[in-house]
Amino acid sequence: MIDVPIEDLIFVVCTLVGGGLLLVTVLVDDILGGVLDALHIGFDIGGVSLMPLLLGFVSMFGVGGLFATQVLGVRASQAAIIGTVGGIIGFLIVFVMFTLLRRSEGSNPFSTSSLVGRQASVAVGIPAGRFGSVLVKAEGQTHELSATAALDIPSGTAVTIVGTAGIGLVVEPLARPAASTAAAQDGGAADSAPAGTPAGPADRGGTTVA
Repeated sequence: MIDVPIEDLIFVVCTLVGGGLLLVTVLVDDILGGVLDALHIGFDIGGVSLMPLLLGFVSMFGVGGLFATQVLGVRASQAAIIGTVGGIIGFLIVFVMFTLLRRSEGSNPFSTSSLVGRQASVAVGIPAGRFGSVLVKAEGQTHELSATAALDIPSGTAVTIVGTAGIGLVVEPLARPAASTAAAQDGGAADSAPAGTPAGPADRGGTTVA
C-alpha cells in the first residue's frame, strides 16, 4: 500500500476539485455563482463573482503545494505558504480573465424607448400609417430600424423620434412639408379677407368701363 503524505493528498484534491469546478464555471458562464446566491453571500469583486475567484485560489493553492512538496522537497507549513502564494496568483489570473470576458461581452443592447427624442434620417420612405425604416445612431453605430408616421415621409427626410410602436419607432419630420406649408399660407390668406368685402370686377364677371 502506497503511503501518501496528508499534505500531498490535500494539495491533489484542491487541484482536481478546484480546477475542475473552475473549468465548469467558465464553460457554463458562472452558473455555480447561484450556490453563493442561495447562501445569501453572492457578491462580486470588481464585477467578477466570488465563486470563480475562490475556485482559482483553491486550484492554484493545490498546484503550488504540490510544486513545493514534489519539486522543492519541503513539507507542512512551508508547503502551505508556497501553496497560498500560488493561490493568490490563481486568484489574480482568474480575476483578470473574467474581467476581460465581461468586457468582451459589451454593454446591454439599447431599447427603442431610449431613442425617443433623437433625430434620424428616413432610409425607406414611410407611407402614412404604415412602416418604412430610418437610420439612427446609437451605441456608437448607425442602426436601421422600422418606423411609422402619421403622414407620408419620403426617404432622405430628417425626422424626430417621438415614440415607439411595438419594436418600431414613431417619427415625424423636423420641418413641415413645403406643400403643407403653402396650403396653410393660402388658407391663412383667404381667412384674412374681411367678411362681406365686395368682389372685384373679375369676380363679378363684368366688364370694366374705362
